[in-house]
Amino acid sequence: MKLQLHTDIFKAFFTLGLTAFGGPVAHIAYFRQAFVENRRWLSDEDFTQLLAVSQTLPGPASSQLGFAIGLYRGGILGAINAFIAFTLPSALALILFATYVVAIASPLKDTVLHGLQLVALPVVADAVWKMSRQLCPDLNRRIIASLSLLFLLLVPFSFSQFIVMGFGAIAGLYLLQPNTKSQTFSLNLPYGKKTASLFFALFILLFFIPLLNIDQPLFHFITIFYQAGATVFGGGHVVLPLLENKIVFTGLISSEQFLAGYGAAQAVPGPLFTISAYLGALLPGESGGVTGAVISLCILFLPGFLLILAVLPFWQSLQTNAVLQKSLLGINAAMVGLLAAALYQPIWQHVIGSYTDIIIALTGFVLLNIFRLSPVIIVLWCLAGSIITSLL
Repeated sequence: MKLQLHTDIFKAFFTLGLTAFGGPVAHIAYFRQAFVENRRWLSDEDFTQLLAVSQTLPGPASSQLGFAIGLYRGGILGAINAFIAFTLPSALALILFATYVVAIASPLKDTVLHGLQLVALPVVADAVWKMSRQLCPDLNRRIIASLSLLFLLLVPFSFSQFIVMGFGAIAGLYLLQPNTKSQTFSLNLPYGKKTASLFFALFILLFFIPLLNIDQPLFHFITIFYQAGATVFGGGHVVLPLLENKIVFTGLISSEQFLAGYGAAQAVPGPLFTISAYLGALLPGESGGVTGAVISLCILFLPGFLLILAVLPFWQSLQTNAVLQKSLLGINAAMVGLLAAALYQPIWQHVIGSYTDIIIALTGFVLLNIFRLSPVIIVLWCLAGSIITSLL
């Protein structure tokens, strides 16, 4: 029974790892579609709770959400399964790219990449529509979402999302009422607060890795990746320039190599944090290759996962707190504004280049939202539409 459970978790997340294009915001939409609507592994309320935890902690938010869903479904082993399955496709693709870097100049390559980028538009649009109905059922929450959207469009900086989340929390305190229904966050964790405290202690302890002062390229990478993963808010789009500043500066990776990986990471599905596998594979000598890729990959994700494990037992015990409930309702409303802002910038601005792109994306939205087809079909449709358009 447990084997079947973990097999199901692996298959579900592996499918998403193959098809989840569009970056962290789009991944949230994919997760909700797959695990709330299709498989019904968790309720909408529990999904928004896990989403709130993921968004308030440093680290790769969408991967932390996937890790938490795996934990919800199958305990710590389920969480590890979810991480491996969701990350594996893009990590393998980037390791192969690092091993066999071939400059391919082909119109078909650009057409395929454009089709994959188009997938994000109907997926995120569908998520905005459904989450707005669920998380903004009254006027006050619609106002919070609308003001959040307006602010993010006027102030499109990486730190703006944290201002918006803070605004949502404060606005929720003054404008919203706690849920009077008996709502329990039904995550049955296989460990308690004492173990959670140990996870947090390990998270802090690993900050002192540099004191070991080991003169090895891989050790320097471990230090850089752990500190980046532990302190970055905003996911892959923020961590990529941060890693570039630190890694290129060391001279271990050239600027040209990093930028090639940057482009490849944008083109593959799954989390952008998997660029660490590409960078680790490029390390010189025995530090690089598959060994460097696997270690670098795990280290960049590790602090975010340790924080999830450390925070969830305490988060679970606070669900009856009226102040927290009102703040979470406000944060969730602000998250709708965040998702809507991402629909325009960067997704719409980066992928829509013609009226045919709009038609392809709109058709994808109809297939997903009205006909409720699998995201895999949407990927195939956008690819076919892009290729056909390029041939006309």
